[in-house]
Amino acid sequence: MKRTLVAFAMLVSALWPGTAQAAQPAGRVALIGVPGLQWSDLGPDATPNLWRLAGQSAVGSLSVRTVGKVTCPYDGWLTVSAGVRSSVGYGCGLPPTPEPSGAGAVVPGYDYLFRVARQRNSGALGEAVHAAGACTLAVGPGAALALADRRGAVDVYAPSPANLPDLPADAFTRCPVAAVDVNDLIRPYLAGGRLSGAEDALGPDRRARALRDADAAVGAVLAALPPDTRVLLAGLSDHGDTPHLRVAMMRGADVAGRFLGAASTHREDVTILPDVTATVLTAAGVPVPDTVIGVPWRAGGRTGGVGAARDELAGADRAGQTIRNLSGVFFTSVAVLQVAFYLVAFLLMRRRRGTGAIRVAALALAALPVSTYLVNLLPWRHAGAPALALTGGIAAIAAALAAVALAGPWRRDPLGPLAVVAGVTAAVLSGDLLTGTPLQLNSVMGYTAVVGARYYGLGNIPFALFATSVLLLATALAHRLTARDRRTAAVAAVAVPGCAAMILGGWPGVGSDFGGVIAFVPGIAVASLLLAGRRVSIVKLGSFCVAGGVTVMAIAFLDHLRPPGSQTHLGRFVGQVITGEALEVIARKLGAMLNTLLSPNLMPIVLAAAAFLVYGLLRPGTASAGVLPAAFAHSPALKAGLIGTLVSGVVGMLVNDSGAAVLSMALALGLPLVLSAGVQALRGGAAPAYAEAGQQPARSSRVSRRS
Repeated sequence: MKRTLVAFAMLVSALWPGTAQAAQPAGRVALIGVPGLQWSDLGPDATPNLWRLAGQSAVGSLSVRTVGKVTCPYDGWLTVSAGVRSSVGYGCGLPPTPEPSGAGAVVPGYDYLFRVARQRNSGALGEAVHAAGACTLAVGPGAALALADRRGAVDVYAPSPANLPDLPADAFTRCPVAAVDVNDLIRPYLAGGRLSGAEDALGPDRRARALRDADAAVGAVLAALPPDTRVLLAGLSDHGDTPHLRVAMMRGADVAGRFLGAASTHREDVTILPDVTATVLTAAGVPVPDTVIGVPWRAGGRTGGVGAARDELAGADRAGQTIRNLSGVFFTSVAVLQVAFYLVAFLLMRRRRGTGAIRVAALALAALPVSTYLVNLLPWRHAGAPALALTGGIAAIAAALAAVALAGPWRRDPLGPLAVVAGVTAAVLSGDLLTGTPLQLNSVMGYTAVVGARYYGLGNIPFALFATSVLLLATALAHRLTARDRRTAAVAAVAVPGCAAMILGGWPGVGSDFGGVIAFVPGIAVASLLLAGRRVSIVKLGSFCVAGGVTVMAIAFLDHLRPPGSQTHLGRFVGQVITGEALEVIARKLGAMLNTLLSPNLMPIVLAAAAFLVYGLLRPGTASAGVLPAAFAHSPALKAGLIGTLVSGVVGMLVNDSGAAVLSMALALGLPLVLSAGVQALRGGAAPAYAEAGQQPARSSRVSRRS
């Protein structure tokens, strides 16, 4: 069995791109940590040493997110030590001052990290260096924390960069792994030993002075390093209550003038904190422990010069800040629009009036989500008021898409506009996945590296939109096939594109969406069964959910067979199952999901849409003028597609940490599209029966005249 698995792993490595890791020769590496440093700080006059180093290095943005919203210096250095996102669990300040021990030092109270803080991976970096027979050199408290082994010890220590002359002359040549804590920039932000909660606690002048001090310290460190040292510089923490992207540089042979990225983010200009650990070890020729989730930094495309690179990387931080600041207002606005739409639609439909306006509004609302991705094709981030340019662009694109849906020859077909909006949404998200998700990054319905929850692949909200658009588009095609009595072909029209989209969304390195696969499978299966004229029982639904879990675990197992540095979070989850850490991950995600059920931005959409849907079906004559029954009478396939969408939305809500966001966005796209189809079906003469509800049918001619 073991030989079979080994052979299978070799086959996967041969066929799966990116599985091989090139052997790294042993070398000398120095990590310079400057907590709080961001690209907008750098300039040829303000920071000459840092500017010169940037011109000699590959440069990128460092996402410093660990556990909380912001990362303090202690947690940043601890994450470098562990190779996984870590937190000390109390306060937010500097690491403790080490106690001298011979030529080296010991971090006081280091066992607290294991006994109380449950940071079981602490010391992974220092332990790996010592296991390879090499010594560690630390300058400053943060550096000592990063390089300490599991006893909390480093071999050679100096309290600060000012004490570099006191080190033995051969210290940097004797110890191939060095780290230096340049905390001049972050110290002024501390109050009572803790990081200030204010973003602008210093003001421009005091921050400029702190930058000059940090720049001088970096210059002294660079002058003391042997010429063949690979230099890594990282802005390892935040400096206030707002997260930012920080500076990352790597000086070495043939990397100058390039962007700096990593396979962990699938971005050529963004890396994460655990990548620092893997980069230090790889540069020193030390094997990277399997527990380290980061991967080595790598040089990417050309920057066009240090000035252009600084502007682009600082602009990426501003774009992320714009998205982060706008997201709450945007989702509140979406919730208000959705609730207002259902309320107004309910009032108008009860009076058999305004169905034409309802159709237009429904299509505009349904076009809004995909517009949040298409707007990234426009240069909104370079505008003087980027938030205004972003929101204006989204509104304009949504209006244009709704106009297209209502303008073509397909407008007379009840499912025509639905197919246009759903087709554009599915095509945009498919194309985005296949091109590295440039549209989801820095999108209000996507993600941003500033927040650091996801850097590539299919996010939870995009999954809801992707699954909904694919299922509704497929059932629009299935409608034509069932009309020709080609039921088997209709089922295939849903199952084949649905499964293809599911694999695309879940495949490692493309969509990499764990919960999405679990949710997509029962949605596809339920829609297919209903199209085939079969009943769906609770037992069958449960078996479909199990099938989704088995499918995603099979994909994750294939990912796990790759080398650790090439795995995505799917493969690492399999490793966590093996080590027993998976329950902690599941519990954390469950807690996050339950918190979303109280979201004032998400739950109103779910409640309003669900209430309108249920009441509109139970009392169609008074609630919706018969629009929903008309849609389903015109196209039973559409009913199957909507039910499949709701199944995916509910399951997705339960298995994803975004929770209610998944179901709310599935409803925000799916129900308005179904309403638009029902309006046209009713105006075209469909007259569904109301025998079960004991009501009289609405007269379509009367509705048509008043609309």
